[in-house]
Amino acid sequence: MNVKKFFSKEQQHQILEAIKEAEQQTSGEVRLHLESKCKGDPLERAVKIFEKLKMHQTVLRNGALIYLAISDKKFAIFGDKGINEVVPENFWEDVKEEMRAEFVKGDFLNGTITGIRRVGEKLKEFFPYQDNDINELPDTISFNE
Repeated sequence: MNVKKFFSKEQQHQILEAIKEAEQQTSGEVRLHLESKCKGDPLERAVKIFEKLKMHQTVLRNGALIYLAISDKKFAIFGDKGINEVVPENFWEDVKEEMRAEFVKGDFLNGTITGIRRVGEKLKEFFPYQDNDINELPDTISFNE
């Protein structure tokens, strides 16, 4: 499966807009990564991708990665140390459940955007946007075939 075509160009644009909107309200960073298959645990894979994308190099350690393995129908959300220290214990699972509810209906776009928005809201709560904030990571969707 060509994961770059899982979301249409228009859908990718909508996802990137959701990321930009979320990041305009916080110093945190949100990324989306898609790949076809995930051997093993999706959270462990998300951690590896997080590190590969150098998301741990933000000043406040407040990056979050939404990871989707399309063919295997697995996904995970991984937040860096800074955000994990302040979000409620079950926050990531709650967001995943909201996303899963959309995914089960076949609405992967809305499920993904819902996840991005919920993560952005929590980042805004704990890491509000400051006048001197810079976008530390590119607002792109990353892919592995």
